[in-house]
Formats: sequence, C-alpha cells, structure tokens
Amino acid sequence: MTSIVIPAHNEAQVIGRLLDSLLADSSEDETDIVVVCNGCTDDTARIAAARGPRVRVVEIPVPSKHAALRAGDDHARGFPRLYVDADVVIGGADVRALTEPLDDDTSGVLATAPERRVPLDSCAWRVRAYYRVWQRLPAVREGLFGRGVIAVSKAGHARIAALPPLMADDLAASLAFAPEERLVVEGARVVVRPPRTWPDLIKRRIRAAVSTAQVEQHHQSPQEASARTSKADLIALVRAEPRLVTGVVVFVAAAVVARRGAAKAIRAQDFGTWLRDESSRQH
Repeated sequence: MTSIVIPAHNEAQVIGRLLDSLLADSSEDETDIVVVCNGCTDDTARIAAARGPRVRVVEIPVPSKHAALRAGDDHARGFPRLYVDADVVIGGADVRALTEPLDDDTSGVLATAPERRVPLDSCAWRVRAYYRVWQRLPAVREGLFGRGVIAVSKAGHARIAALPPLMADDLAASLAFAPEERLVVEGARVVVRPPRTWPDLIKRRIRAAVSTAQVEQHHQSPQEASARTSKADLIALVRAEPRLVTGVVVFVAAAVVARRGAAKAIRAQDFGTWLRDESSRQH
C-alpha cells in the first residue's frame, strides 16, 4: 500500500481540492492518506476529516513542517511513500506513475517526482516572465524540488529520514540522491500554483534564498549542494530562445531583490521565519 503524508498548516482553503483529486481515482486498498495538521487555527482538520475514513487526520500543536513529516511517518502504513504539500494538486493516476519505478528493485531509483504544471494565466506579467525562465533552468528541470511532491522507496526513505530540519526540505531531499537514484517521471503531473503578484513572488524568492543558504551550510560540499542558477545558464537560455531576454532581465531583478531581502536573515541565522505566499492559495 502506498502511503501519502500531507503536512498542513492552516490550509483550509486548499486541502479539499488536493484530497478530492487523490480520492477520485484510487481504490480504498491502494492508498493510505495521512493529513498532519500542525499548529492549525483554522478548519483544515475538519475539512480533511470530512473526506471520510480513507483520510486519517493527525493533529500536533507545533506549527512545524519537519515535525509534521515525522508525525506522518509515525502513522503511515506502507511504502512507497509520498510526501505532498497541501497547496498542490495531484491525482491517483499520477501517484501510481510515481510509485512504479520505486517498485522495481533493479532500477536503482530511490526517489521520484512528477513533472510540474504551473498555471500562469492569473499572474502579473513579471511573474509570468519569471516562471517562463525558471522552468527552463537545468537544475529546475532535473531536480525533485519545487514540485510539492516527492515519492521514495523504503531505502529512499531511510536516506531522507536522517536529514536535519531544514526550510528547503525538498531541495535537501533532492540533493540526498545521486542523479541516477532520482527520476522525474514523464506522465506524472502535479499542478503547482505560482504567486500571482510580484510582491508575493519576492516573498517566495527570499524564502528560497534563505533556505538554500541553510542547505549549503549543512552540506559538506556546498558547491554540489546548491541549485543556484549560473550566469552561463541564463546566457545559454537566451542563445537558445532569444525571445526570453525580457524574462531573463526579470529573473535577474527578482534574484537581486531576493538576495538583498535574504541577507539579514542569513546573517542572523534566522531559518525559522516562513514568508508565506497567500495569493497562490486563492481560488
């Protein structure tokens, strides 16, 4: 049985759409869904429980994703195991596609993630321009991070269970596996809703800059621990697709603003302040 662990902190706006998608195309004996409500002060737990006995709700008082993931592990029943952010949408067929490579002991694959679908129609033009560049970057295409979903085998779980509590848990998990041990599965899709406004995008990028710095500090080889974008990556993009030049300018501007915004937190070693983007949670 595949276990799906969903950490959720005040996700009443979005938890229902994820659970409905997971339940619509899977049988009762196929998936074990655990929603871990951590420090919630809204109706997340009630909404999740209303989906019926196929969804088990665990409540913990502390608002911590790391603690929620560990609590989910304590209650999950099977492998392969998926960790799914509450604000994305993925279906049962996609879950099956993610777990199939993990059931093959000869493949060497320990972790998988789906391809992203990032709907940009309701976003400001600078946000659209940013994501058209971001989605084309080699590290973004190949890494398991930034998708809101990661699936692991039992051996893969042992690898990530030893990770310290980090803001960029998905980046740390992706970097825990060698390229041949991780796989972005073609045919599996997840809808990742982007921020709608430039200020909300900057919040996300500041958080990413701070959390990436934390991951690098915990890694023995910082050069290999980063998913940072190089100047060469951007130049290669523009050469391949000259129409992206405006997007690259926007991308660089966002990076500069975010780096400045993150500098104070990094100096203070403040890796606990979570700058949450609410615009992506709007229906």
